[in-house]
Amino acid sequence: MADWVKVATVEDVPPGTLKGVMANGTPVVLANVDGDVYALHDECSHEAYPLSDGELDGRDVVCIYHGARFDCATGRNKALPAVRPVKAYPVEIRDGEIYVDVGA
Repeated sequence: MADWVKVATVEDVPPGTLKGVMANGTPVVLANVDGDVYALHDECSHEAYPLSDGELDGRDVVCIYHGARFDCATGRNKALPAVRPVKAYPVEIRDGEIYVDVGA
């Protein structure tokens, strides 16, 4: 059963940006790629630094601390030093509000 949590509005995450939010106590980074919003666990799998401190490069979330890269849609690791993916969460947009299901 889905457990959708409102975490932000679309205006809070303009295209090309990242935003760190909390969803039921879980840190989440939202990424807006050309109007499509994605959600990943907001912790680099290389070291426990927030991905929301990083930047968005195309469809990649780039950790500012060591350069690890993750696909924002799947969480797949794409560059060292990260060798493990991060969890990706389902996202729904309802009337301009962003909902994330961290229980999925």
